[in-house]
Amino acid sequence: MQLTIDTQTDTYEQAIAAVQAAYGLNPAAVAGDWPAAPAPTSRPGPGTLSDDVLWEGWTDRMLFDTIASVLPGARAVLRRLAELGGTASYDDVQEYFADHPTTPILKNRIGGTLTSIRAVRRRVGPDNRSNVLEPDDRRRIYRIEPALLEGLKRAFDLADSRPDLLRREQAGGASA
Repeated sequence: MQLTIDTQTDTYEQAIAAVQAAYGLNPAAVAGDWPAAPAPTSRPGPGTLSDDVLWEGWTDRMLFDTIASVLPGARAVLRRLAELGGTASYDDVQEYFADHPTTPILKNRIGGTLTSIRAVRRRVGPDNRSNVLEPDDRRRIYRIEPALLEGLKRAFDLADSRPDLLRREQAGGASA
């Protein structure tokens, strides 16, 4: 026997009734007796983000596509920097992620983890050389352009509501 339940349109009650009917546990339950499914609500997606330019060609949609495509560790670093107002020292970022409960990143691996941001930027960013994240080796800080912070926050809000749209791990299975 095969039973198909559409989680986008079928209600919980419809799913239970179908399982019960399939196993003969509730013979009175038939498809005609099911309550009507509620009208589907639209789920937010990348298409709901603005294409208005925030800074040097960057849009909310490009920022979302960036965070959706980078490795989870790089996404976590971008989120942390956005939470801190866009700037943090190398040491602060390394210390924060060294013993992080969900996204630990070894101190000597932060730079390698962040390379996925530049790789993704070439594919989804604007046609110029601007970057979401600018490391300043001389001052030993990571910096996000202030004009992009609100757009990043909107992108992370969408990511929080739609984690199914995010890259989960790198090829080969190891999460970074």
